[in-house]
Amino acid sequence: MFDWLQVLAKRLGHFIVHVPIFIAAPMMIFVGALDSSLLSLPEVNDYLVVARCYTHPRAVFLFPMFAAVGSVLGCLLLYTILSRGGRAVLHRKFRIEHVQRVEGWYGRFGILALAVPALMPPPMPFKIFVATAGALQFPRRKFLLTILVARSIRYYIEGILAVYFGERVLRFSKDNGLLIISAMAALLLVGLGVYLLTSSGRAAVHRATLNLKG
Repeated sequence: MFDWLQVLAKRLGHFIVHVPIFIAAPMMIFVGALDSSLLSLPEVNDYLVVARCYTHPRAVFLFPMFAAVGSVLGCLLLYTILSRGGRAVLHRKFRIEHVQRVEGWYGRFGILALAVPALMPPPMPFKIFVATAGALQFPRRKFLLTILVARSIRYYIEGILAVYFGERVLRFSKDNGLLIISAMAALLLVGLGVYLLTSSGRAAVHRATLNLKG
């Protein structure tokens, strides 16, 4: 992270860790929404969840959900902007070859093209998947539910691990982000391969492709 981002994370962490939950909760939602929409604050959300849950273990029951809700709100804002601006705006914001690759993944894998990046820790890029979903008019309800479930899983796992292992969880994620992504991608590809071999899997992918084309 940049120096200013480290300072910001430390100050936010100190504030959110020590204030009462009725102040920390809306602050976490605001930071999560900001990160998922207009700004990029890589690892800050993860750091705040880990710091709060490590310092106040009982916070693990609710606090990760506030981060997930904030992420959903931010993603909804970005989704709405791109759904109105269409592919023209998408191509101005991201490199066209990256957009085409993500569009191909949506066409092939449907909802998994959104769920998998939402689960991944930094440095996995995520905004391009959200923006592409908006430009492609991905069903809004399915979009929001996918983000909520995936982000909740991610933050709850981090929170639970933080209770037992502390901030080492975040340092491990930062230092081994590529290894984590590679391992999870391999597992997901194996699972996806098995899924696509079934008739229900092939039918689901076919339906997802037709929905995106329509």
